[in-house]
Amino acid sequence: MPETIRTSYERSRSRPRRGGFLSSTVLANLCIPFSAAAAGAETLDRAFAIFDRQEFVTLTLCAGAACFAVLATVVLIRSRRNAGRHDPRARDDTLALQAEVDRFKQLLLSDPQVLVTWTAADDRPEILGDTALILTGNAERVLAFGAWLEPAAAQRMEQAVTALRSDGRAFVMTLTTSHGRPLEATGRAVAGRAVLRLRDVSGIERDLVDLATKHDRLNADVETMKALLESLPAPVWARDDSGHLVFANSAYARAVEAVDPLDAVARDLELLDSAARDEAARARAAGETFTKRLPAIVAGERRIFDIVDSPSGGGSAGMAIDRTEAETMRAELARMIEAHRRVLDQLATGVAIFNVDRKLIFYNSAFRTLFDLDPAVLEHNPTDSAVLDRLRADRKLPEQQDFRQWKQQLYEAYRMVEPLEHMWHLPDGRTLRVVTTPNPEGGVTYLYDDVTERLDMHRRYDALIKVQSETLDHLAEAVAVFGSDGRVRLHNPAFQRMWKLSPDALDAHPHIEAVTAWSQALHDDNTVWRSLRAAVTAIDERKPIISRIERRDGMMIDMATMPLPDGATLVTFQDVSDTVNVERALLDRNEALVAADGIKIEFVHHVSYELRSPLTNIIGFANLLGDPAFGPLNAKQHEYLGYITTSTNALLAIINNILDLATIDAGAMTLSLSEVDIRKCMEAAAEGVLDRLVKNNLKLEIKTAPGIGSFSADERRLRQVLFNLLSNAVGFSPERATVTLTAEREADAVVFTVVDRGPGIAPEAKDKVFDWFETDSQGSEHRGTGLGLSLVRSFVELHGGTITIDSTVGQGTTVTCAFPSTHAADPVAKPLSKQSAA
Repeated sequence: MPETIRTSYERSRSRPRRGGFLSSTVLANLCIPFSAAAAGAETLDRAFAIFDRQEFVTLTLCAGAACFAVLATVVLIRSRRNAGRHDPRARDDTLALQAEVDRFKQLLLSDPQVLVTWTAADDRPEILGDTALILTGNAERVLAFGAWLEPAAAQRMEQAVTALRSDGRAFVMTLTTSHGRPLEATGRAVAGRAVLRLRDVSGIERDLVDLATKHDRLNADVETMKALLESLPAPVWARDDSGHLVFANSAYARAVEAVDPLDAVARDLELLDSAARDEAARARAAGETFTKRLPAIVAGERRIFDIVDSPSGGGSAGMAIDRTEAETMRAELARMIEAHRRVLDQLATGVAIFNVDRKLIFYNSAFRTLFDLDPAVLEHNPTDSAVLDRLRADRKLPEQQDFRQWKQQLYEAYRMVEPLEHMWHLPDGRTLRVVTTPNPEGGVTYLYDDVTERLDMHRRYDALIKVQSETLDHLAEAVAVFGSDGRVRLHNPAFQRMWKLSPDALDAHPHIEAVTAWSQALHDDNTVWRSLRAAVTAIDERKPIISRIERRDGMMIDMATMPLPDGATLVTFQDVSDTVNVERALLDRNEALVAADGIKIEFVHHVSYELRSPLTNIIGFANLLGDPAFGPLNAKQHEYLGYITTSTNALLAIINNILDLATIDAGAMTLSLSEVDIRKCMEAAAEGVLDRLVKNNLKLEIKTAPGIGSFSADERRLRQVLFNLLSNAVGFSPERATVTLTAEREADAVVFTVVDRGPGIAPEAKDKVFDWFETDSQGSEHRGTGLGLSLVRSFVELHGGTITIDSTVGQGTTVTCAFPSTHAADPVAKPLSKQSAA
């Protein structure tokens, strides 16, 4: 309030006051807006929706102050006017106040509105303002509401004005003139007067609409930003000046394990630790944006975030971008690169990597070894050109007529997008396959592969294939190789000729089905062809098969298949017609020989039995003739009788041997096992050859260990074995030679050995000495029946033992018989027909 107004008001407080139209009008005009606000008009309601509470309170206080100033001024003017009639100083004050009132009146009328007042005692209204807002012409026509309002609105207006003037009932309504202008009609009773204000609100409406539109847009933008922040996977937050949370999105709530963002804000849950928050607070205090990569615990898991916290006018806003996967991938990439380096270092292929500046950034051991380069030189990252110059100086590059041009052509790899391959033939005879591969980030990777051995192997392989082809082509056997798909991959001319197939048909790689179908014209046995197809096309259990084919033309063919490692199958066909014919002839001859041998043996058996009876009679009669009881014999008769006895005993021994062999062959012989004294049995066998020892001037040595004891055996057959061995040794020994009979006890056997110093046995004759009737004098006077050794082997084997012969021509023969010390023999003989010393 101005100081002059305040002073004038204080002076006039004690002066008499008189009402006037101006004071009432001004008071009503200033109070009407606040009365209308109290009534709850729609316009103010919308204003409340737009302005916030602080702005509305400020506007209300300012309006109240202005109203008070106007009222105070009016009162002072009236007081000064009354006092001015008596006091000159008061007149001056009155003029000043009158001027102040004029200024307020101008301020009041500056608003597009019309004021109508009625006094209680006068029906004539007083009209102020620009009536042209409502209608043109006489100002009093303003009260003719029907002239500028619709009938219904005019009627409502009439009723409201009548109630205002009669009962002082206030009203507020919004009207629209017939010209479409919006008006706000407000009626109030003020200081005994009825005041009606008609205010043009078209501008206010537009402002309110603009404000509402802007407000809606702002709300939409805010909601959009909220939705955007909610959809972000990164935690986002906002803080006030004190550092407390005022906003958080759903990602932040999940990170701090809150129920929802509101819960996170309410509990002021923090994502970062205190040290990080303090560092961010210092950055905010300095007005700087805080950015740093920090760890944080999210849902019990340690994660890495890029933190951005930026200060704002009312606090700060921040975001945490999860970089855990990026860090993990970066670490994994570093490990992968290192692993690749280690792997490359183990390769036999030389590797050298040059960067975009053509400097060596990596090489492996194979590269250094391949060119015998100094590691100290390579560690200084030489250029590609320097490396090539060094290799050229060491004569480890191909000889070039124009080295500079060749090097420039090699450098084209730095500008290429596809790998290039080169073959380097070095002066030392090596051949290198060099591949230049452009790197995505620039530079080139050189791969050096020593293919010298590979090329040599290719040459050898080609030569081997040619040799194999020539060999197959000249084989007598028909050969065909079928691939894993069952088609002919390789064949020789013999295969083509044997099955009378067309060369063009075989060159077309026919399937095994077609080949067998063509071959059935010569051999229609489906079983053979079915087995061949199965062997060629089998996947599991690929086993070789062997079969004999007899064609319609009489040719005999041996077919054989052999699975190959690569899944192919080798099939061979061999013409064995001549072999089969010879085999058939030999089989027929063998059958005839077997039959003859059987007849011979049967004849011998029969003759032996038939001879034994008369021979027994002869021996008996010879013994009777030698008996003195039947009369004396002269010397000559006695000599002849001795010859008869000796011959008949020898003949009886031969017949007994044949019968024993026949019994064994028939499986009818059994052993009579008992405890046999080894020494006595050896001496008993030696007595049978004493006369021959004396006759041939030979010496017999019997060697046994003291107390050698006995073992289980058939004593008669054992003595017969030793007698036959000694008889054979004596017969082949030269005069004054020594025959040795030895017996030794081993861990599980009793071994008898007979050694002579005769002519020995030839190696090719050893397999025949045990055959029946097989005899060879070896230049001596010995003539045997060839049955002794056969009986020896039969009796030894019948005891479960073994017999071996060790003989050297010109040095003698050693025969060893081993009998089991604990009897494990089969006491029943097994057939020995057709047996030989195999």
